[in-house]
Amino acid sequence: MTSTKPSVLFVCVHNAGRSQMAQGLLTHLAGESIEVRSAGTAPADTLNPVAVAAMAELGIDITDQTPRILTPDTVETSTIVITMGCGDTCPYFPGVSYRDWKLDDPAGQGIDQVRAIRDHIATHIRDLLTELGIAPHDRSQAGPR
Repeated sequence: MTSTKPSVLFVCVHNAGRSQMAQGLLTHLAGESIEVRSAGTAPADTLNPVAVAAMAELGIDITDQTPRILTPDTVETSTIVITMGCGDTCPYFPGVSYRDWKLDDPAGQGIDQVRAIRDHIATHIRDLLTELGIAPHDRSQAGPR
């Protein structure tokens, strides 16, 4: 049986902030409706603790996520690849839909700046869910207030 569930891959350089927050938000809002992954072109050793704290404010725990290296196979098996600052280092495969979300890097930023980045990501996530025809599972949280 072939799965018709879309697969979304978020990619940034270190896979420690933006892409991890996006993965957490989309997983939280889409539930089992979408396969959600993230990776980085030069992954960090650990998640950005300020990104973890910003997500915890929304009741989303991303502490079990870990930075992962981007592989061609991960890109090729995705329906949608969303880049967040990795530029031309992301591999390209025909048939995969690519998006580039212009987002500030949360590395070295304080909680106020990371909240703004998180909320910007949440707006993109809600737009993506609308585009895919998937209703958010939890409308009370995980987005700009």
